Amino acid sequence: MALFEARDLDCRRGGRDVFAGLSFSLAAGGALLLTGANGTGKSSLLRLMAGLLQPVGGAILWDDESIAEEPAAHAGRLHYLGHLEAVKPVLSAAENLRFWAALRGHSADIGAALEHFSLAALAEVPGRLLSAGQRRRLALARLLASPAELWLLDEPSVGLDHASVGKLAEAIAQHRAGGGRVVVATHTALDLPDAQPLALDDLPPPPLPELIW
Repeated sequence: MALFEARDLDCRRGGRDVFAGLSFSLAAGGALLLTGANGTGKSSLLRLMAGLLQPVGGAILWDDESIAEEPAAHAGRLHYLGHLEAVKPVLSAAENLRFWAALRGHSADIGAALEHFSLAALAEVPGRLLSAGQRRRLALARLLASPAELWLLDEPSVGLDHASVGKLAEAIAQHRAGGGRVVVATHTALDLPDAQPLALDDLPPPPLPELIW
């Protein structure tokens, strides 16, 4: 079974070294929990995993092949959920999900995805009329309506009530039970049994740049 892994990963943003020498390995059904203070590189690491940023050192691999070698194939195997929900305001909740499913060539059960996140009653409501919490739940429903093997989730529980956080945990558990993988960056408690912790606070500081006299 393929591994999703990083080897000696170095990240630099805006001329600043964020972290260096980071490694992980994630098998099918696994979960990786990213923690750390603001600025330690959680979001940057997720973007590196998604192929949206390139490392300055090391590599991210899928089945021993660098994701940079086949970017389209890697994009097709993942869902990246960042801080923005990417909800089209003129489309209804159901139309938003149909759009994302069609984009990936899926014909998943839109109704089941809406139902899981308690959005069935809002299926025909335009995105612009949804509350912040409802938009976040709609973004999460996209994970179910348009399946992908790897979920990369950046603070997915922001704006959710307690019941919705439970629904998110259920969705992640079901995804992992089917062999899916999840990487979650979060500051809040989320039920992820047997998740591998990766505390970016605990990484050694990046090496200082060499001074040229």
